[in-house]
Amino acid sequence: MKLSRIALAGGVAASTVLLIAGPAAAHVSVQPVGEAAKGGYATLNFKVPNERDQASTVKLEVNFPADHPLSSVTPQAVPGWKIKIDKSKLDKPLEVHGRKITEAVSKVTWTADDSEIAPGYFQQFPVSVGALPEDADQLVFKAIQTYDNKEVVRWIEEPTEGGEEPDSPAPVLKLTAAADDHHGGGAADDAKKGDDHKAADTAASAKETHAAASSSSSDTTARTLGIIGIVIGVAGVAFGVLAGRRRSA
Repeated sequence: MKLSRIALAGGVAASTVLLIAGPAAAHVSVQPVGEAAKGGYATLNFKVPNERDQASTVKLEVNFPADHPLSSVTPQAVPGWKIKIDKSKLDKPLEVHGRKITEAVSKVTWTADDSEIAPGYFQQFPVSVGALPEDADQLVFKAIQTYDNKEVVRWIEEPTEGGEEPDSPAPVLKLTAAADDHHGGGAADDAKKGDDHKAADTAASAKETHAAASSSSSDTTARTLGIIGIVIGVAGVAFGVLAGRRRSA
């Protein structure tokens, strides 16, 4: 009986840990589509799970990093949600493609119009951003999630390297090494190289086909001449035989 009670108590304790740990892991996060390379452009998905059993998420605010302002921020339309973009003046203008950028997006807000994130569901909010900084390894996007019961959850605590995850961690975007071409030119170059290789292969194949055709034509001509020679030879022998018979007669 004692062992059974101990096992039961242990099971209840384990279940309690899982129940407590479960919701803590379901926080607002950011993930790139593909890679987020330094100096390049990327599409980011802000993933918002609903953590409450009796309330729905009706608003998301994402604050963009002021220490690394992004010159281009373009959210994708999400059915059932209104989008509001706030900009702020930059202390130091950005130089982008020969143009000076004096203001940058500081916050994007999605508000439910005729939709919401119900309990047990999540929603992704895509945003195209760039150019990503070259002098940073990550970007922190502080987010605020609002429920229809007026509850507000602030995902604004910055994680520390090697430390425990905060109770309300802010979404963090990890940046990868810079690509050769920040605008995806590397992929275009690869495609161009692939096209060049295909063209070279096609030319080589055509050359081989032409050579094979020429060889085949030469073989056909040689055979034809050979047959003609044989026919002439047979005709000559036949003529000699007939001439010999006439002389004998």
